[in-house]
Amino acid sequence: MRIGGIEAGGTKFVCGVGNEHGEIYERVTFPTTTPEETMEKVFSFFQDKEVKAIGVGSFGPIDVDRASETYGYITQTPKVKWKNFNIVGALKNHFHVPIGFHTDVTAAALAESTWGAAKGLDSCLYMTVGTGIGVGAVIDGKPFQGLTHPEMGHILVKRHPNDRFEGFCPYHGDCLEGLAAGPALEKRWNKKGQELTDQPEVWEIESFYLAQALMNYILILSPKKIVVGGGVMKQEHLLPLVRKQVLELLNRYVAVPELTPENIDNYIVLPGLGDNAGLAGSIAFGVNGK
Repeated sequence: MRIGGIEAGGTKFVCGVGNEHGEIYERVTFPTTTPEETMEKVFSFFQDKEVKAIGVGSFGPIDVDRASETYGYITQTPKVKWKNFNIVGALKNHFHVPIGFHTDVTAAALAESTWGAAKGLDSCLYMTVGTGIGVGAVIDGKPFQGLTHPEMGHILVKRHPNDRFEGFCPYHGDCLEGLAAGPALEKRWNKKGQELTDQPEVWEIESFYLAQALMNYILILSPKKIVVGGGVMKQEHLLPLVRKQVLELLNRYVAVPELTPENIDNYIVLPGLGDNAGLAGSIAFGVNGK
């Protein structure tokens, strides 16, 4: 069965076609500009693909409550032109197929639990650290949401003693995203992340914030696997620092084998699906119609 997937990111859109087994046949990437320009490219890509459903994993915040009048909308996003944009409605106007819809990170969590690094587990958490910080979770085999989807990228974290950066989040200033997303690195150090590889003080501060977040997620949700992706996590030396600080912060309080120096490398991991996690998860939402 041919299923369409849209990974709608704040920086780029990835559209593709795959199947219910997680196989991706083709994909295309283009920049996220205005809704009109970007969606026209989406419509054009899928026009002749003969897909039976389309799944969308979108940047947020979004409305995922099917009973809501604004279900399918991108809501209070910092991307002003996309604020209150009805992305599901726009797709339904062009394609008469079921449309699945959730956050891009929840899509990635679903993909990793179905086909990737957390395959066979009934819970996992996916965190992306890039242009922003987003976190999605699968609990008891289902995407986790309550009043709305989680916004775990905006939790408050304790300040590093050597960090005087004010934060860049337009809503919360120095929340996790405001202190540790890619733009925070660039604004704090006046260089892009790839230019900072050989400066250990950069990654000590970065890992300090990310480890606090993962500690909180472990204590609250107790996922059976944590998967971390995004452009910032491609710094090879960062993940080992995060793992080390997570263990130090937990201080042996959660006494399970996964949270020991011997096993932490297999508990906090990179995506098994690589850069396809978000797109594969979007396709999974298309399969499930959720």
